Amino acid sequence: MAGKTADARLEERWRDILAVHARTMCEIDRALHPHGLGASDFEVLDILAAESPREGDHCRVQNLVGRVHLSQSALSRLIGRLEKDGLVERSVCAEDRRGVWVALTTKGRALHTEVLPVQRAVLERMLPERDHQDR
Repeated sequence: MAGKTADARLEERWRDILAVHARTMCEIDRALHPHGLGASDFEVLDILAAESPREGDHCRVQNLVGRVHLSQSALSRLIGRLEKDGLVERSVCAEDRRGVWVALTTKGRALHTEVLPVQRAVLERMLPERDHQDR
């Protein structure tokens, strides 16, 4: 009987995490929509900004795969859309022709800088500090 109770609590915590994630992603989507971005678009721009902080820096697409919650094919399509919008540029890795580099463009860096406070405000609202203290 105690095992079921522990399992039920574990499952409840898991479902709570999923619910917070879903609500937060929806809020980020809503907040970023006027800027032409969705939550996943921003996540890629944000990771690229962190991984390649200077103009001209780039990151291998393979390094993004484990950091965003998208399949490799969905990530490739997303990067394609960002490239079409002029926010990133792709290039083939000279050392390994199978590898692909991706870099923020000047326009992509500017948009990331503009919307970063919007995304962070949503996170502050949706993930209050007290949640972290409970753990």
